Amino acid sequence: MTMLSPSLIYGLTGLLLFVMGLAGLLGCAELLRKILATNIMASGIFLFLITIAHGSGTLIDPVPQAMVLTGIVVSVSSTAVALALACHVQEAARRHDLLQKKRGTVRR
Repeated sequence: MTMLSPSLIYGLTGLLLFVMGLAGLLGCAELLRKILATNIMASGIFLFLITIAHGSGTLIDPVPQAMVLTGIVVSVSSTAVALALACHVQEAARRHDLLQKKRGTVRR
């Protein structure tokens, strides 16, 4: 029985997170779930990049680490914008439903 190296385990876990997030992004219709799925995908990419940065040698490449730090900032910012937009979409849909209900033209 062979032992798997930690780098291989982390790399495969990152790929698995990315695939799970992609499945959630494509399979869910709700906006909040799509936003969460993109965050899971981003976490998988970050884990994979850190695994690549560590490599198998003694030297650690700082460029992927800098990319991950930048990606975390971009991910948090884009999540905040996406959540704000989702709130506005939900409020607009609620106003539209109330207006239709007031007019008596609600379709189900």
